[in-house]
Amino acid sequence: MTTRRKILGVAGAALAVSLMSSAAFAQEVTLKLHQFLPAQANVPKQVLDVWADNVEKDSEGRIKVERYPSMQLGGVPPELMDQAMDGVADVVWTVVGYTPGRFPTTEVFELPFMVDDARAASYAYWKMFETHMKDTEFADVHILGTWVHGPGMFHTNKPVAVPGDLQGMKIRGGSRLVNDLLTRVGAEPIGMPVPAIPEGLSKGVLDGTTIPWEVTSALKVPELVKNHTEFEGPALYNLTFVLAMNKDRYDGLPDDLKAVVDANSGLAFSIFAGGTQADADGPARQIAVDMGNTIVTVTEEQAKEWDALVNPIYATWVEDMKGKGKDGQALIDEARALMAEYTADMDTYTAK
Repeated sequence: MTTRRKILGVAGAALAVSLMSSAAFAQEVTLKLHQFLPAQANVPKQVLDVWADNVEKDSEGRIKVERYPSMQLGGVPPELMDQAMDGVADVVWTVVGYTPGRFPTTEVFELPFMVDDARAASYAYWKMFETHMKDTEFADVHILGTWVHGPGMFHTNKPVAVPGDLQGMKIRGGSRLVNDLLTRVGAEPIGMPVPAIPEGLSKGVLDGTTIPWEVTSALKVPELVKNHTEFEGPALYNLTFVLAMNKDRYDGLPDDLKAVVDANSGLAFSIFAGGTQADADGPARQIAVDMGNTIVTVTEEQAKEWDALVNPIYATWVEDMKGKGKDGQALIDEARALMAEYTADMDTYTAK
């Protein structure tokens, strides 16, 4: 009887260990996703939620993504990248330009009149991230996606058709290069994150702002200013984004869950994100049209006047990059070649 009890005791203990191991394996991984826009804005709804939902589904519930919009975990938007590095958040979405000069290679896609298709630029951005940025500028985080928004433009309290119309106007800029552009066309650049724009416009701190169409609806911009200036052809400017994950958090995942995250990240996701953000421009623009706002369209021919003023940014940027040990002109040439590569065979690359 004693021997039987010992055998049963050993068997019970073995079963308990087995059950504990199974429970540990099936334990839910919770990732905190932090970002600066309201939950109902286009990027959270149409890009970040899609990514999070797919990760949850593909992991069969073993990964849960908690979503924290509007900086609910604390801090201000320029701190998001550090929050990902420090583990305050597991995943963050942020504007790279919120930390000027820290990730300089990304600025190649912010140069004036450089980008005319967000999907092509997002493709090129990911390719160049893997080659030039992954193990250097972004070595302290695990990058899940890289993309740009649709064409950057002006939203102002008076019509803007030529650079002279901006003389002395206080215009919000979203990055170092955009602020340089604003200075060169006669405006006074005011640096501030996107969430501060509505208050800045309503209180007269700003005369206008540079943002793409898609985010104007979430910020109620067409209600705050009645004039919008868009450009035919290549965009006046673009901003770059990253979806970044805490490196230790990613490295600590079991291999099968890493595979889930990987399958929902990378090149195809970057193209999807940039394209989805750009596609949201049309519906947001229609809101301004329906409100009777004035929309000024600068033709490619008319844009030559603007380009003459802002094109020197290229030479300045190349010189800046030289000081950082980088060949800026080679990066410009590579970005253009990769965007052309995508455009030449976009169906293939979109499917990957």
